[in-house]
Amino acid sequence: MRTVSAVLVILLSALPSPAASQTPSGQKPKAAARSYTPARTSDGQPDIQGVWTNATITPFERPTGQGDKAFLTSEEAAAIEQRNGERRAQADTTRVRGDVGSYNDFWMDSGTRVVGTRQTSLVVEPADGRVPVTRAAESKRDENNARGTESYEFMSVWDRCITRGVPGAMFPAGYNNAYQIIQTPGYVVIAHEMIHYARIIPLDGRPHGSGPLKFWDGDSRGHWEGNTLVVDTVNFNGKGWIATNAASGRIKGIPETEALHLVERFTPIDGSTIGYEVTIEDPAMYSKPWKVSIPLSKDADYQIFEYACHEGNHAVGNILRGARVQESEK
Repeated sequence: MRTVSAVLVILLSALPSPAASQTPSGQKPKAAARSYTPARTSDGQPDIQGVWTNATITPFERPTGQGDKAFLTSEEAAAIEQRNGERRAQADTTRVRGDVGSYNDFWMDSGTRVVGTRQTSLVVEPADGRVPVTRAAESKRDENNARGTESYEFMSVWDRCITRGVPGAMFPAGYNNAYQIIQTPGYVVIAHEMIHYARIIPLDGRPHGSGPLKFWDGDSRGHWEGNTLVVDTVNFNGKGWIATNAASGRIKGIPETEALHLVERFTPIDGSTIGYEVTIEDPAMYSKPWKVSIPLSKDADYQIFEYACHEGNHAVGNILRGARVQESEK
């Protein structure tokens, strides 16, 4: 533990972002990804360090009317982006002076472009782009959503400022969609802007823990397959949610179980793009494994500020207190 703590102190002190070129989120990554050779760190790892963002207007799940249509044409993508821009402009012109809109809309940052791959959804497997939730999962989701004001136990762990979860923390939300990747010998660290969480991933071949300890964000182990960082995560405590983010409303409220197993792949496509994929398996919640794919774009100018979630957070107490008042008035 002393070694990991020391590594964390060193890594978090390195948070100022390195200089890098920027790729707009709507630019299609180069097809010749396999020919790209990234620079190497001092210990020989492919260098994927920097600040990366993934804000996008691409939906998490594919709209049902699109069937098995996996990709948009360039014309379709442009039309979607134009309609999104027009909608935002219309909202700005009709807003009353002093009204910042829904949920502090003046600093919302959900992006203005579809992902560069022009996927019709971030979910890429199964073929219909829909999360294969079980009936038991849907029942639990509906219960959580219906009882959210009864107790903190029915609120998401994001609302409670515990964690956005893994892989939920890698899914785009309405704001704070930045990640700083830092590498030192034997480790990769992903510092998440949202809830200010630093995920330490050892690369030394150690096995997953086999004891009774379980974790909110699981027990991650990484290794390199060529230029791709592969991260295998197990040993979840079964108390979290996978979808505590704005991009996946249909599955918001579906919990994780201790059987959750994740395999993530970070593949540098070019100097300013990483292809991120995660395969999710949790048999009690999903009828089969499913996969999400999101390009990460390097942004040298992005500044990650402190995210103080729990400090000064009166929302949970006020929500519960307000619900009790309403109950007493009935």
